[in-house]
Amino acid sequence: MWEEVLSSAFAKYGAVAVVTAFCLLALRRWIAGGTCRSQARLDGKTVLITGANTGIGKETACDMARRGARVVMACRDLIRAERTAEYIRTSTGNGNVVVRHLDLASLYSVRQFAKEFLVTEDRLDILINNAGVMMCPKWVTEDGYETQLAVNHLGHFLLTAMLIGVLRRSNPSRVVNVASIAHKGGKIDFDDLFFDKRPYSSLVSYRQSKLANVLFSRELARRMRGTGVSSFSLHPGVIRTELGRHVESWFPFLKTVLMLPSYAFMKTPREGAQTSIYCAVTEGLESKSGCYFSDCSEKEVAPEGRDDVAASRLWEMSVRLVGL
Repeated sequence: MWEEVLSSAFAKYGAVAVVTAFCLLALRRWIAGGTCRSQARLDGKTVLITGANTGIGKETACDMARRGARVVMACRDLIRAERTAEYIRTSTGNGNVVVRHLDLASLYSVRQFAKEFLVTEDRLDILINNAGVMMCPKWVTEDGYETQLAVNHLGHFLLTAMLIGVLRRSNPSRVVNVASIAHKGGKIDFDDLFFDKRPYSSLVSYRQSKLANVLFSRELARRMRGTGVSSFSLHPGVIRTELGRHVESWFPFLKTVLMLPSYAFMKTPREGAQTSIYCAVTEGLESKSGCYFSDCSEKEVAPEGRDDVAASRLWEMSVRLVGL
């Protein structure tokens, strides 16, 4: 009798275990999102990636190198960047990977980087504005600007503007802006961009900076129409990277509590890089210039990100702020 009971229990709960495992695997696959299927080669092309020493920037750089591109890694921490560059050279067999110093929190650094790039490089086929900060305390850059808007938007705005000439000469070329779904609910406060008048909120500031990425990409596409330069913005997903380190520093218990769930319910950096890669290399995407992507497919941008009046106004204000 006991043998029958045990056999029945095993059959019953074994089936439950199998179904549960299948459901978890299916959920994990859904969370991983889309995969870039393009086999496009980039031999003879130059790709510039900001923040390429870690996270999705590193994975994007690896992919570009595997496709044969000359990869320029624009990074603030040169020691870590050189280690990453050597890893990429070794793992991909592409020795044409170089590191250049860029601190997006300094407009002087951006200008120096761009000047050096224009002297040392003869083309730029893909610019991936990847670097960023998320929900940091209210820090102010050397230029006197609140850090999240300065790094996530203004630094990349100036960089792109200074390199637009070489992008046009290298056409067809692309600018890929890593934004976020956090642009939904965001607002560009033109009367108080840097929280000088209102109480500072790291989340409100982050949303403003990510909305700025989307609006910048949209306005860039409009201004570059007919030049061969395409522009795309994207949401990479919720990813296990260093980007959330400021949130973890405020609530240390979150790092411990969320460590195991994060492996199941957050994308890996390689998974998170797929939409950046998709926007950079997918054939025939030029007709979608100005659009917003997630999980390797076009998605509807939030109403805030379709405001062409705000996009134009942000462009003009950014021109003044960066001193163009």
